[in-house]
Amino acid sequence: MSQHRSARAAVFSAGSWGTAVAKIMADAGTDVIVHARRSEIADAINTRHRNPAYFPDIELPASLTATTDPAVALDGADYLVLSIPAQTLRANLAVWMPHIGPDTVIVSLMKGIERDTGLRASQVITEVTGVSADRVAVLSGPNLAPEIMDGQPAAATVACPDEEAARRFQQACHTPYFRPYTSTDVIGCELGGAVKNIIALAVGIASGMRLGDNASALLITRGLAETTRLATAMGAHPATLAGLSGLGDLVASCTSPLARNRTFGVHLGHGLSVEETTTATQQTTEGVKSAEAVLDLARAHGVEMPITEVISALLNDKVTLDEAAAALMQRPPKPEC
Repeated sequence: MSQHRSARAAVFSAGSWGTAVAKIMADAGTDVIVHARRSEIADAINTRHRNPAYFPDIELPASLTATTDPAVALDGADYLVLSIPAQTLRANLAVWMPHIGPDTVIVSLMKGIERDTGLRASQVITEVTGVSADRVAVLSGPNLAPEIMDGQPAAATVACPDEEAARRFQQACHTPYFRPYTSTDVIGCELGGAVKNIIALAVGIASGMRLGDNASALLITRGLAETTRLATAMGAHPATLAGLSGLGDLVASCTSPLARNRTFGVHLGHGLSVEETTTATQQTTEGVKSAEAVLDLARAHGVEMPITEVISALLNDKVTLDEAAAALMQRPPKPEC
């Protein structure tokens, strides 16, 4: 990347979090172009500096532009920033791959595990594109998009095996309100983000069932324990799970009414079915899509994940709400650690 020009980022696509990260990067001085699937969204970003589908009342930086053409978005891009549903990543990347430059760093914002393969997003990216792992980074942390769009303070972890690539991306998204930290622990960063969605579902269900704040604290704490067990079994550093992409993200997702997975869980706790809740929320809820894949990973690595197991059973109609609550409380007593 030349020292004489701003970094250039292509953000795919124009959803809630993609728009927020595009704004962050534009505010950091990065040249940003957003790939929008719908022409009316691209037109609104270009002419009115608004994303009417997600943030109709928030003005986007004038330097931020949009296109529906992936080739235009990726032309000369130093970064391809991916914010799409994890289960659609493989098919979309196959289409976009011919337009990705030879030196473009691919940054995943996705917090899900691919269902059929059990692969993390970074693994899907390297498998589909053939790029080296050193060119794939992950941005993850306690980042509720509406708060960030309002300029409220937040932080996140940028993880990449190549420390220098992580530092470059850190600069490309560092603003007075958004503080990125670097890491080389991609596994820990991704698993923290993926599993916290499932724990947030559990906390939401407990809240919907009015089981109390003690139950929520129990689920958050034991949820972190099972996340850490799986991540370390897969090669992560335990400290990562105590950081922004682990505990930080878990707390935000389990306690905020803005968090999608928690909100989905609250609806389930009120007695709605998965289908009814999906209709009511109208947004991608990665925990619902990834629960079974995470459980498969746990079994493959010989790791106990009782909360994930119960949530997966509930989502697949194998247990009722009351049975799920009882299953979590009636496990044999054991040492905490």
